[in-house]
Amino acid sequence: MRIIISPAKQMRVDADDFACLALPVFLKKTEKLKDWISQLTYEQQKALWACSDKIARQNHERFAHMDLRRNLTPAILAYDGIQYTYMAPAVFEDGQYAYVQEHLRILSGFYGVLKPMDGVVPHRLEMQAKVSACGYKNLYGFWGDSLYREVRDDSGIIINLASKEYAKCVAKYLQPEDRLITCIFGEPKGDKIVQKGVYVKMARGEMVRFLAGIHADESEQIKGFNGSGYHFDADRSSDTEFVFVRKKIAHHIEQKLDEADAAAEQSTVRYAASEVFGRARSGIDRNEKE
Repeated sequence: MRIIISPAKQMRVDADDFACLALPVFLKKTEKLKDWISQLTYEQQKALWACSDKIARQNHERFAHMDLRRNLTPAILAYDGIQYTYMAPAVFEDGQYAYVQEHLRILSGFYGVLKPMDGVVPHRLEMQAKVSACGYKNLYGFWGDSLYREVRDDSGIIINLASKEYAKCVAKYLQPEDRLITCIFGEPKGDKIVQKGVYVKMARGEMVRFLAGIHADESEQIKGFNGSGYHFDADRSSDTEFVFVRKKIAHHIEQKLDEADAAAEQSTVRYAASEVFGRARSGIDRNEKE
């Protein structure tokens, strides 16, 4: 069984606390992307990244001096977004690191597929970016079916905790014997399930931590997840979609989480939004007890 997740836009460097175990499997292809991006003008790079001047300047400098084999940070610790904050890999126990190294795969527009302890450098490149490197129209064409082939193991079971833009890199190439299970996190509203971005990211991170904590190796074990007040909804679920629901949270907590999401998006410092997250987390916990 394999688990797929998306990367985060923000990244950090920590070459001292944890040793990288290997280089990314598709590093040669990553070098081609690096060379293509490096030869673009600043204006072209900024358009490619679709970001602010501050973030564009930061990444322009990164690509100008990028060395893909030095000053590396393990991928699972390098990405600095909401999902990774709630996964909290920095405080994993030894058994959890071994679990995610075997079962978890991070999909990346720049690196293709990453094992958690693969060494990476800070970069910015979303899968939907309009990259025309090596004669391809976009990154989906550039990577082709290589991400699917690298992610799949002998079980053929893939637990999808990735966003749609990344998940389709794998889903497009599924074979009849494969089983892709997408986890849905939301709040019931009539006959529908409403999913909100920041809550989904939080739940995905907590789900990875939960699976690593119990060393899950069967899809049925996923149904035991109850983080942040979610519970498995058998009536709304199917063989390919596991639906987890919870009560709608208070409006003031929702505002705090939206504030945290915006702060994390703009920050260049790890856990810069942690104080906001902490207040929101406390509010959620109180709300669940009431």
